[in-house]
Amino acid sequence: MPPSALAKRFTSKVLRTAAGGLAAAALLLGTSSAIMPAQASAAPAVDKRIDGWIKHALLVMKGKGIPGSYDGIYRNLMRESSGDVFAINLWDSNAKAGIPSKGLMQVIDPTFRAYHVAGTSWDIYDPIANISAACNYAAHRYG
Repeated sequence: MPPSALAKRFTSKVLRTAAGGLAAAALLLGTSSAIMPAQASAAPAVDKRIDGWIKHALLVMKGKGIPGSYDGIYRNLMRESSGDVFAINLWDSNAKAGIPSKGLMQVIDPTFRAYHVAGTSWDIYDPIANISAACNYAAHRYG
């Protein structure tokens, strides 16, 4: 990765972390989310992009025998990240333990590594890799 791209990516992650920190501070201070302005997404996803990511992940998963449905993935993805590829949870128990949930499906790094699907990126923020690993984990954990 060229140095300029690496710097841009690092800056983007720092800004997302700062925004997450504001939300965490609001929770600690007891501020209602209704009072706080909506957090701007670092990478707003339009339905067309989400649709493509899910369909691509389902193809990868089918080839590896990992179960999943479009509706189930879409529902979980929207609940976990609202379609923000770079979402990071900085306030739950995982974050407090130093391993925040990341990406579309809010996967922690050890789970992503353990359930990574061969043929996908090792980047936890890659939509296809994140969805596939999360579904692979769910299939192994919950059947």
